[in-house]
Amino acid sequence: MRRFLILVVLLLWPSVATAQTVVVRADRMVDVLSGGVVDAPVVVITDGRISWVGVQGDTLPTLPDDAQRIDLAGHTLLPGLIDMHVHLDANANYAGYRQLEFTDQFWTVQAVTNARTMLDAGFTTIRSMGASGYSDVALRQAVDEGLIVGPRIVPAGHALGATGGHCDNNILPPSYGASGGGVGDGPQALIRLVREQRRYGAEVIKICATGGVMSRNTQPGQQQLSEEEIRAVVDEAHRLGLRVAAHAHGTEGIRAAIAGGVDTVEHVSMIDDEGIRMARENGVWLTMDIFLTDWLLAEGERVGLLPENLDKERMVGQAQRDSFRRALRGGARMIFGTDAGVYPHGMGGGQFAVMVQYGMTPMQAIQSATSNAAEALDRSDDVGAIAVGRYGDMVAVAGDPLTEIGLLADVAVVIKGGEIVRDRR
Repeated sequence: MRRFLILVVLLLWPSVATAQTVVVRADRMVDVLSGGVVDAPVVVITDGRISWVGVQGDTLPTLPDDAQRIDLAGHTLLPGLIDMHVHLDANANYAGYRQLEFTDQFWTVQAVTNARTMLDAGFTTIRSMGASGYSDVALRQAVDEGLIVGPRIVPAGHALGATGGHCDNNILPPSYGASGGGVGDGPQALIRLVREQRRYGAEVIKICATGGVMSRNTQPGQQQLSEEEIRAVVDEAHRLGLRVAAHAHGTEGIRAAIAGGVDTVEHVSMIDDEGIRMARENGVWLTMDIFLTDWLLAEGERVGLLPENLDKERMVGQAQRDSFRRALRGGARMIFGTDAGVYPHGMGGGQFAVMVQYGMTPMQAIQSATSNAAEALDRSDDVGAIAVGRYGDMVAVAGDPLTEIGLLADVAVVIKGGEIVRDRR
């Protein structure tokens, strides 16, 4: 009987899984934490996280016999990229009233492809800045469960805003009773919506402090939430451990968002010197999507954008780029965000060259999408650098992106958690 019990215990005892180990070698590595370059790097990834970083010639830690080896000769290794402003359930090919041609769930289904496209472009982490029906939460859950392939997703759920504002549904007549899922007026209504977003899985709160370009019957420069309303959202979100991002184009709305305590301001098209000073002194990150205007003006009419949307883009496009240059010179903290979904997903790597054109060094542009973005997310323990303890998320390009920043528009290799998810060598 004793031998029988021992046999049963051994049969039922959970087997000890061997740690999955991956060793990555390359010609160079961009060290975003030091702002330097490492020659002949070696990175060891164990069970999806980086366990050792050194250079060729160093004594490696003891490796299992079945360790996978990835040789990226001729390539430069960078941390996986982070896009801080994405709309996964949007599709730039269907704008304006063309969006009404499809059933409600179409947008969630096609978002699965968008998620994979973003990952293939090198964006191993993305921050969703608003989605209908909590589809971004659903996508995050499906990625985490291994049911679909995509980046690490930080979802916002519904974007919060005022009745008739940029985050409301203004495209249909009153008889349809259509309204945005995050519409609230006054501090108490908005506090309830913060709690509701967290209840259903949001990991960041987005508010619309001003009108916008892509909405109907709103003006980008017009403030739509009061500072009191913004502060109520921020206080509640911070109490719950969530950060707050504010869509804000107009000067007064930008100032109100910063004074209200938000963590990041999005678009920032009409920021003035006072706004730049406030952002710098309050440690607020600025996210300027200065890449998409060329695509919108070239393709907007074809995909169904309303004439007023195109007129507004003509008004703010260059102003935003000029504001980017002034904010950078003024010492503001900058992070990478593209508004993917307003233009096609997967093209965002092209923004690095525009950021350099408007004043950033290549290293600053790369840091905006890696270490800076991770800090703004409060996830520096997990993403944003090739460093021990963080996820084994990396991209590789054939050449040196510090001298040829355009390489990031089409990365050669994407690694997420130590697994190659795209290889175009």
